Formats: sequence, structure tokens, C-alpha cells
Amino acid sequence: MKPKVFLEFVEIKSLIASVLPFVLGSMYAFYNYHQLHLGYLLLFFIASSLFHMATNANDNYQDFLHAPRNDDNQAFLEETNVVGVNQISIGQARLITFGLAGISLIIGLWLVTQTGLPLLWMGIYSYAVGYFYAGGPKPISQGPFGEFFSGFTMGFMIFWIAVFINTYDVAPLSWSSTLGVLIASGLAIFAISNIMLANNICDMDEDIALGRHTILYYLGKPVMLQVFAWSYVAGYACLVIAVIMGVLPKFSLLTLISIISVWKNTRIFMHKQVKRETFTISIKNATLICLSFIVFMGLGLIFN
Repeated sequence: MKPKVFLEFVEIKSLIASVLPFVLGSMYAFYNYHQLHLGYLLLFFIASSLFHMATNANDNYQDFLHAPRNDDNQAFLEETNVVGVNQISIGQARLITFGLAGISLIIGLWLVTQTGLPLLWMGIYSYAVGYFYAGGPKPISQGPFGEFFSGFTMGFMIFWIAVFINTYDVAPLSWSSTLGVLIASGLAIFAISNIMLANNICDMDEDIALGRHTILYYLGKPVMLQVFAWSYVAGYACLVIAVIMGVLPKFSLLTLISIISVWKNTRIFMHKQVKRETFTISIKNATLICLSFIVFMGLGLIFN
């Protein structure tokens, strides 16, 4: 397989959606607990990145494998799906998917031996969501909860694991500490879930033709466009609450400056939902939000 095809198959461009929560979680750990385990952090970064690519690969080949073979879906199979377009064999697709996931799993299990069982349970949840997101008899991505699981797993779980592997030896898990992490990661959760929501909004007609009953099928486009817009509001509200709780530095509030650009982008998407033209708005918003968060949280770490 040519490198270009491989990178397209694993959707390397989407990797930023897991890298940003990883960075934010590490910064959160340093701000609240004043320590980092850089070796473990690097291994977790490698493991999470490999598994993110494996999940994308699994999504692509499962979509190709289970798409109905009829005239209505022929264009999807031959012109849209990366497996069909590049004539990737199912055996090759599986080898890449499970190879990446296997290496990630080995690294993850070793980290469990060093940090403790809580990481095992976090990992089991994450790997289960990663596989069943597109695999199994009823894939998560084809149902009404795809947005929740994508946002929660990537926005919160990656953030939380990054916090845990840096603090396992000084701060045992508790409900209060977990709540702090959840609220602090809220901005990332909603921004990332909106990527999935924007994708489903743009693909609503195609999804219905393919037999996918996403949240759009049940609630309709007008309602979910409102959810799309208000999700950003909810994320910014989480940021403010986290600062009030004291788990984020006050400098983090400067992230609110990003509202100006996010609002302009969101208005464009609210008026036009075309995959090739406006879907990337959700990615731009998530990147802008999380990068702003990182920059201003970083200033908070410096001047705290």
C-alpha cells in the first residue's frame, strides 16, 4: 500500500482530535498536581495515536463491508469510500486495523502494569467504543449515540487518562477529582462531538439510504442544527465553571476570545450544510477552540 493511501485509510488528518485532549489533560495534571511522567506520557501518546488510526481504518472498511450492494449505493462504494476508491482488499484492511490496534494494546497493557488497574478499565471502555463504533451487529456510528460516544471518548477519556498516568502516584481517583476533569474537558467534549454531528448533518440523506439511523433520523436537521450551535455554548460554559472551581487557571478564560470566530463559522454552517464545502467548519472550530485553550492555559501555567 502506498503511503498516501495508508494515510488516507487511517484518516491521519483527524488525529488532531485526539492530540489536543492529550495535551490539555497533561497541562491539567501539571497545573493541579505539579508533576508529569514524561516517559509514560510519550508511550500513551503513541498508543492513543495508533488506536485512533486503527479506529478510523476500522470505520472505513466496516462501512465498505456492510454497505448495501445496490445501484443507489454504487457511487458510495466506488467513488466515496477510501477502501473502494483505492481497491484495498478486506484482508489488507483488517491486517492494518488489527495491527495498529494490537501494538497500541501492548503498550497500553504495559502502562497498566506501571500505573494501576484504573487505567485497565479506562482502556477497556475506550477499546470497546473504538471497535463497536463501526463494528459489531449494531455499530454506534449508525445509531443515535455516535456524537455522544465520539465526544465523550475522545474529549474526556483521553484527557482523563493523560491526567491519570501523570498523577496515579500522588492523587488516587475520586468522584470529586473525576468531576473536575469532566468539567474541565467539557469544551473539548462538545467541540469534538460537533465534528461527528456536522458529518451526520451533511450525510443525512446518504445515511438514510444506507440504512443508518443516526440522531438526524429521529430528530431531524432543524433540531440538530440548533444542538450544533448550543453545544459550543455548553462547552464554553464548562470552561467558566472549571475556572470558578479552581481546576483551571484564570488565564484559561481568554479562550472565550475564540467565540468570535467560532460564531462566524457556525453561522455559515447553519445556512449551508454541504459535505465538501462546509463540513470542515466543525474541524476548524474544534481546532481553534482547543488550540486557544492550550495557549491560554499554557499562559496560566507560566504566570500562575
